Amino acid sequence: MKNEEKPKQKMGFTIIKNDPTDGHKGFGIGSLSLENVSPVIIDVAEGTAMVEIGAMHAKSDVERGIKFTMNREDSAGGKDYWLVWVTIDHKEDGAYFAGVAACEMVVNREKRRGYKILADHVNKMDKSMKRHIIVDHMDARSKGILAEFLQSHNEDMWNRSEQKLREDLA
Repeated sequence: MKNEEKPKQKMGFTIIKNDPTDGHKGFGIGSLSLENVSPVIIDVAEGTAMVEIGAMHAKSDVERGIKFTMNREDSAGGKDYWLVWVTIDHKEDGAYFAGVAACEMVVNREKRRGYKILADHVNKMDKSMKRHIIVDHMDARSKGILAEFLQSHNEDMWNRSEQKLREDLA
């Protein structure tokens, strides 16, 4: 007699595409759409920033193969990164960067260990989606990298964004 156990069902994370209401007034009204949220990863040492969609599920190239803990000492000697949640919204005159919230991350590839606080990453994504600008805790170099990235991504969107964003990243 074999004792066969079914593997546990894994709970997936669903990203709702486009307008969840799609013109009708029934199911999906008030559903949260993550379509306008993009994760941007800043490599502080390299001075680069790039959109990394894998970070939506904590599976970016930076995070892959790393065991994360909330103990900063586990990743001592690692590289500093920022995961920045950027939310885009639309005004009458066009799209703009509505919410920008940064989270700290340290990755030590040699040890295959990293430091991040997952709850902080989730909360900052939520804050970004609620149109908050939270970048004041970033170092000056990283703020400059992010400002340059957002400007070069779309200068018109940068100019339409809240003055607070430009001031906080100055």
